[in-house]
Amino acid sequence: MNMSFLQELFSNITQRDALLRRRTGSPPIDHGQVVKACRALLASDGEASSISLASRALDCYAGLSEDEKTRFFHCLTEDFAADPEAIDSAYQTYRATRGNGELQVLFDTCEPERQELLRRLNLTAGGTYELVRMREDLLSRLRDDPELTALDADFAHLFTSWFNRGFLVLKRIDWNTPAAVLEKIIRYEAVHEICDWNDLRRRLDARDRRCFAFFHPAIGDEPLIFVEVALTKGLPERIQPILDADHQPIEDLEADSAAFFGISNCQTGLRGISFGNFLIKQVVQELKHELPGLKNFVTLSPVPGFRAWLDAERSTADSRLDEESRQTLTALDRDGWSHDAERAKTLGEVIKPLAAHYLTVEKGRRGGPLNPVARFHLGNGAELHRINWLGDTSRKGLAGAAGLMVNYLYVPDDIERNHEQFTTDGKVACSSSVRDLRRRARKHLKEDPVT
Repeated sequence: MNMSFLQELFSNITQRDALLRRRTGSPPIDHGQVVKACRALLASDGEASSISLASRALDCYAGLSEDEKTRFFHCLTEDFAADPEAIDSAYQTYRATRGNGELQVLFDTCEPERQELLRRLNLTAGGTYELVRMREDLLSRLRDDPELTALDADFAHLFTSWFNRGFLVLKRIDWNTPAAVLEKIIRYEAVHEICDWNDLRRRLDARDRRCFAFFHPAIGDEPLIFVEVALTKGLPERIQPILDADHQPIEDLEADSAAFFGISNCQTGLRGISFGNFLIKQVVQELKHELPGLKNFVTLSPVPGFRAWLDAERSTADSRLDEESRQTLTALDRDGWSHDAERAKTLGEVIKPLAAHYLTVEKGRRGGPLNPVARFHLGNGAELHRINWLGDTSRKGLAGAAGLMVNYLYVPDDIERNHEQFTTDGKVACSSSVRDLRRRARKHLKEDPVT
C-alpha cells in the first residue's frame, strides 16, 4: 500500500477528531497527555497505527499552552534520555570484547529515547514541518532554560540528516510562482523589507533580477532559504539604486556581474542547519549556465553589529580608539550626518579602516570573525573584496552599520582554497584595498594586533 496515502488518511482522521474535540469544548490539554501519546507511539509496532499515533501526538502538542510546552520539553529532556545503567553495562561488554557488534550496541544504547520519538513523530504527513515548528518553540526557551540544550542537540542532529543537501530542491522564484509562495517571500525577507506586491514584482519580474530558493519535499511550499540577485554592469556599491522604485533595468545579456543582495533564512526552527553555502554555489552554476557572459559573482552585504561594536569602542573607559578618532566619531550622534557631504567624508576616513579591522581581526567566542555575515561568506570561500562607505543610507543601514555595506567576491577557482585556509588557519581572504584599509586602522587604534 502507498505510504503517502496512509499518511494522508490517518492525518485527515486525526485532524477531524481534533476539530470535533475543539467544537465540543473539551478541557485544555496538558503536557501529561502529550507524553502519554508519545509513550503510546514508542510502544507501537504497526506502521498504520504509528502514523495515526504520531499525528495525534503532534495535534495534542499544538494544543498546549506556552507553559505546558515548557513542561513537555523538560519531560523529553529528563524522562526520554538514555539509560545510564544500560550505557554502563554496554560499555563494560564492549570494553571486554572490543567487537564491532558490541560497539554498535553501545552506540544504540547511548542514543536518547527522544531521538527515536522524533523519528516516529516524523512519520505522519506534515510531521517534518510540525517538528521544525516545535524546535522553533524550543529555541525561544534556550537562553533562559539551558537545561533544554541536550534536547535541542537531538533536533539538530536529526535535522542535519533530514535536510541534507541531497533532499533540497532549487527553484527559481518569479512572478509566475504560486501566490502562496510569493506571500511567504514577502513575509520571510529579512535583509531588505519588501514593502508591497509592486515592490516584490520589481524584484522578481525585471529583466535584470533573479530569485532562487531551496525547498524540501516534506514541507511543500515552505521555502527554507532564498537569495535575491541583481544583474549589473560592474560591482555595485550601494543598495538604494537596486531597491529604487524608479530603477531602470538593463538587459540581462548586458550584465557582467551577478550581485547577491539579500539572503534570507525562512525557518527559525532550522537555525544552525546550513543551506546558504550550497545555495550560493548552486545559484552561481545556474547563472553561469544561463548567462555565460557573467564574470563576477559578488554579494552586496550588510554589516550587522558593526555600529554596536563601534559605539562600544567609543564609550568604554579603556577604549582602543585614539582621542582624535573618538572626537570625529561623535558626528554619528547628530541627526542627518549622512546628508552632510563634508561630515560624511570625514567620518568615512575613520570608519572604513575601522571596519576593515572589525571584519578581519575582531573574533567571536569560537575564534571566527565576530561579524556573522563575514563568518558565513568567508567560511564559504569568498574574498572580502571591498568596503562600501554609505552603501546603505536607510534608517536600518545607518543604525546597524553606520551606512556600510561590503562586497564579498566569489571566484569559482579560488573558493575551495579560500575555504580551506579559513577553516584550518583562520586566514581571511581579502583584496589589496581591504588589506590597505586594515593597515590604516593602526592610525586610529592604540593597540592593533595586525602586523
